[in-house]
This record gives sequence, structure tokens and C-alpha cells, in this order.
Amino acid sequence: MRIVAADASSLDEACALLSRGRLVAFPTETVFGLGADAWNEEAVERLYRVKGRARGNPLIVHVSCLEEAERWGILCSRARLLARRFWAGGLTLVVPYRGPRVAPRGVVTEMGSIALRVPSHGVPLSLLRAFGGAIAAPSANRSGCVSATRTEHVVSAFSGLDEPSLVFDSPDGC
Repeated sequence: MRIVAADASSLDEACALLSRGRLVAFPTETVFGLGADAWNEEAVERLYRVKGRARGNPLIVHVSCLEEAERWGILCSRARLLARRFWAGGLTLVVPYRGPRVAPRGVVTEMGSIALRVPSHGVPLSLLRAFGGAIAAPSANRSGCVSATRTEHVVSAFSGLDEPSLVFDSPDGC
């Protein structure tokens, strides 16, 4: 587990790791997130395994903008209005999955819905733009434990594991 400051080099490294199915932890405006490439079924499975998360507990998919969210989900006029008002920020919208591509189980619920969010924190937003895709990212803690709001919480939660491969440092916390 490498702890890095958010800069162009570490963003490139994080994108390469995500592309290879690895996990990356990053601060958001609320808590740290533990991210995986949302299209990579193996990475999503790794995310569930590392967190110890129940398979019936769906993930939030972070995207960089409203237009990207509309590629993943069907936003009715009310959802679009909420997105325009509260994104970027801590609002998560649960909407019908657009398809037609099959997304990994856990990214889309069995009922066909998806949870979408556009973060306002600079680190995940920069990562999403650099990665050029969506990142499935629940909180960066072991399931059933308190959510991580500081870098050291993430390190402590996953000590002894090989994931996350990289943690973006947030000296002042979320």
C-alpha cells in the first residue's frame, strides 16, 4: 500500500492500477472511498472481498459529470433537476440502469437500478477525469466498521492486505 500526494504522476499511477483491476483509496467530501474500475468484474469482486462487504449491498458508481451519469443511468426530469442542483457533491442518485452493456453484479442491483454520484472533492474528480471512466467506490473501511475520514484510518483498516494498492493522502482528513 503506497501513500501518495495527489499530483499528475500519482494520478497516472492510480489510473494504471485501476486499469489493471487494482483498488485505489481517495478522500471525498464525506469519507474516504475505495475505488475499482466500475466495468471490471474482477476488480468489483476484489472490492467486495477486501471490504468484506455482503454481495447484496450494491456499490455507488462515481462519475465525473452529469453527462457521464446519463450514460450509466436513466435520469428522469426530477433526478436531472436534483443532479444540476446538488452535483458535484455528496448526493447519490439511485436510478434505473441504462444498459445495454452488462455491468458487473453489485454495480447494478438485481432490480436494475444503479447508484450514481459526482464528487466535488478535487482528488476523486481529477482521478475520474484522468481515468476516463466510472469508478465503483464504497467507503474505504472494512464492512461493519466506522468509515475512514483520515489517511491513517484507511491504512489501519487494510493493514496486512495487498489492497488498496495506492492511497491518496489527505493530511487534513475529509
